[in-house]
Amino acid sequence: MKNIFLLVVGVLFCNVSFSQIIYEEFNSTRLDQSRRLKIQLPRNYDTNVDKKYPIVLVLDADYLFEPVAGNVDYFSYWEDMPESIVVGVMQGDSRYFDCAYDDQTFFPDDKGSRFFEFIGLELIPYIDKKYRTAKFIIGVGHDFTANFLNYYLFKDPPLLNGYINLSPDLAPMMEQRLVERIPQVQQKIFYYLATGTDDIKGLMESAEELNKNLSPLKSNSFSYYYDNFEGATHYSLGGRGIPNALEKIFSVYRPISKKEYSEVLLKLKTPVSQYLLDKYKVIEDLFGITNNIRVNDFIATATASEKLKQWESLREIATLAKKQYSETVLGDYYLGRYYEETGEPKKAMKIFQGAFDKQEVDFITIDILLDRADKIKRDFGY
Repeated sequence: MKNIFLLVVGVLFCNVSFSQIIYEEFNSTRLDQSRRLKIQLPRNYDTNVDKKYPIVLVLDADYLFEPVAGNVDYFSYWEDMPESIVVGVMQGDSRYFDCAYDDQTFFPDDKGSRFFEFIGLELIPYIDKKYRTAKFIIGVGHDFTANFLNYYLFKDPPLLNGYINLSPDLAPMMEQRLVERIPQVQQKIFYYLATGTDDIKGLMESAEELNKNLSPLKSNSFSYYYDNFEGATHYSLGGRGIPNALEKIFSVYRPISKKEYSEVLLKLKTPVSQYLLDKYKVIEDLFGITNNIRVNDFIATATASEKLKQWESLREIATLAKKQYSETVLGDYYLGRYYEETGEPKKAMKIFQGAFDKQEVDFITIDILLDRADKIKRDFGY
């Protein structure tokens, strides 16, 4: 009986803590038919009522949705990318009509144009209205649908901020058009291209040629990534390309790593506190989301400030930590350290003592704070 009870509790816990998958029928006036959608909402979407989320749009959702949704959930769980709403469009054999282009202009033909408008004028506005979305959209496509995503680059401004092209089956002139168009785009664009050594030969050669043409493009608004996976086939490359694409596109979002700490923070000639503020301003500007600074990043930048003896940076970091994590010892510890190092031990002692009833964070325990306060009291006879 006890085991049955634990099993029931476990099932209920899983239902609460894992991402929600929603299936919907969307009636499109542009397509004059309904389309089946798969939508994955982030964990705890219903409880984080003030939080907004980027969109990951998945074409060919019949087989691409699960690998994309699984990777989004995994990366966001470890804070390597922001939690996101994954929207998949089921296409089946209609993908060939959805992504069709004119034989002369090589832009979407009548059916392709209607699908183009369905995504931009119906589906995305619907998702924006129904869910709490940030103004950042990534599209994911494979061969025909990967080529189709590129047409959104020719909108002004482009509908998508990120493009994950898995073995694209490029329309004629697409390579030349992309090279001409991308430098004209003002907004920040992330572009990922993947093929494999065992991909369909013509598609692999086309991807290699496109890579050759895109690689020289230098622009602050264009971030480009390319992979040619050894031994990957036309279908297996998706399993390797999707996580690589998400990792690269969201690299700036990740917590400060040991490498970033040692190779960047400890070599700064400018205030460490400004580096921290700039990092989160970039996240806000790029992804349209405003998050509290992570505890990990507070600790990394505060520690670097101590190492570099940037005491004013330490004070600014501590003040911000006290504001964002007022219930914890985080800000009090580093503010106390600031006063210790700037010749005001009595203030430091009072701050350490005053945090005795707050929550501990990482290595910063109540015992450490009280030990520091006691040492100041002994050394200075307070």
